[in-house]
Amino acid sequence: MIEKNKWFIQALALVVAVALGYLLWLSWRPVEIVAVHQRDHFSDVLVKSFPVTDRGKITWWLKNKERLKASYGIPKPASYGSFNITFWLFGEGYKKYRYDELCFTDLHRDKNCIDKNPLFTVRRFDQKDILFITYEGRYKLSENGEIVEVPRD
Repeated sequence: MIEKNKWFIQALALVVAVALGYLLWLSWRPVEIVAVHQRDHFSDVLVKSFPVTDRGKITWWLKNKERLKASYGIPKPASYGSFNITFWLFGEGYKKYRYDELCFTDLHRDKNCIDKNPLFTVRRFDQKDILFITYEGRYKLSENGEIVEVPRD
């Protein structure tokens, strides 16, 4: 009986170690920006290897917002200050429109759509409030730089 328990504990430890290693690998791999599509003050950023957790997504945005502005010109606020940036999973790449894909009219070719799989949205209303929207929740950047969870309506 003791040998069986020992084997089970070793197998369980191996599974936990592999799972933790996989999670670390997911969190350390760099985000790949595949393309940026712009419509007025709306930006769609197609990505691979985006952070998994809400905290990871927000932290990535805060660390990379200046680089996104310098490299891609986003955000591009409207005259009244609002902007919207949505990060989409690039997934299987561009494909032909079939049913419910997100299509980009700035690509003048047959394959200009992706599956609708939003990962993260950054919005600013007027000149002030920054809102982070994930599948899991909504968060606001306070004036003192603190991230505060916002209840969904």
